[in-house]
Amino acid sequence: MSISNEDENDTPQDPVAGSLLDAAYDCIAAFGLRRITLTDVARQAGVSRPTVYRRWRDVNTLVADLLTREMHAALVTAAQQAGPAEGPGGVRERLVREASELLRALREHPLLTRILETEPEALVTYTFQRLGSSQRGALELLQPQITAGQADGTVRAGDPDALARMVMLQVQTTALSWRLVDDVLPLDRLTEELRRLLDSYLRPEEA
Repeated sequence: MSISNEDENDTPQDPVAGSLLDAAYDCIAAFGLRRITLTDVARQAGVSRPTVYRRWRDVNTLVADLLTREMHAALVTAAQQAGPAEGPGGVRERLVREASELLRALREHPLLTRILETEPEALVTYTFQRLGSSQRGALELLQPQITAGQADGTVRAGDPDALARMVMLQVQTTALSWRLVDDVLPLDRLTEELRRLLDSYLRPEEA
């Protein structure tokens, strides 16, 4: 459930790194994803270029870490909005709600929406080349839920990792491709169609 493919190294957890990511956010909003440079980020943050280079070797790794941060925030929001696993659908219904809430969070995210509307092709580097850290984080949330759903009988049998990756891929593809369907499927309807698709995919055959 992700729109990025990040570097193997996690963002350093320090206040300066957080400020630099905030500066990168502002630079992308102002200049676009393709035109951002580490020099721009340093200037925006009011620090020297070596301060940035000590933390990121190039602009791609910085942008990847920014997308990871924003994706994590979207995942947290989606999990909170999904609520508890209640009703006859149990874990499956909650997982489907969480996936649809994640789609909504991604579509309503100011920075990601700006990129998707103006430079969607620029995201290819971060979305389709390899499994990134935010995608791995999404899988770490999905896999235990699928296993729990299989245990309570609301999710069909199958390799939890394979099922989790298909769910993640569907949310990611839908989030990235919204412009292809927006004229007939505005966000509310698109979210509902995603819920139908995922519920059907995860539902046991006898359910």
